[in-house]
Amino acid sequence: ANGELDLGHFLPYRLSVLSNTVSSALAGAYARRFGLTIPQWRVVAVLARSPGLSAAGVAERTAMDKVAVSRAVAGLTRSGRVRRVLAVSDRRRSVLTLTARGGAVYRRIVPLALAYERRLLAELSPVEQAQFDRLLGRLQKRSWLLGPAGDSRV
Repeated sequence: ANGELDLGHFLPYRLSVLSNTVSSALAGAYARRFGLTIPQWRVVAVLARSPGLSAAGVAERTAMDKVAVSRAVAGLTRSGRVRRVLAVSDRRRSVLTLTARGGAVYRRIVPLALAYERRLLAELSPVEQAQFDRLLGRLQKRSWLLGPAGDSRV
């Protein structure tokens, strides 16, 4: 309480540990069965829902840094799961789409990911799940508003 940081009760740390634990559990399955890294799976998932995004657009949607996204995109392009094409509206900009192969891997992973999510959320009652969903949304919105930690704008 005297300005000490107890990591066990520090929300950013707990969220990070939870996120890493969940991502690692899923990544094991993706890597073994589909040869995908976590960043690659995130890129595939985003492009499945929003084809034609730029790498910067993907980085924005996933809150991953641009280097991680470009590394993931390079791997997915090499494995024939993502295609990079010049944007029709602006020939200097390239946009990303899933290939048939990328779409197929997405459709195979989705049921696994959803089943894992169901097993994880089974710990919470339906009412708690709805509350948790709302609270996460509010914290996400708040964190965007707050911006960098040194800023005391909000």
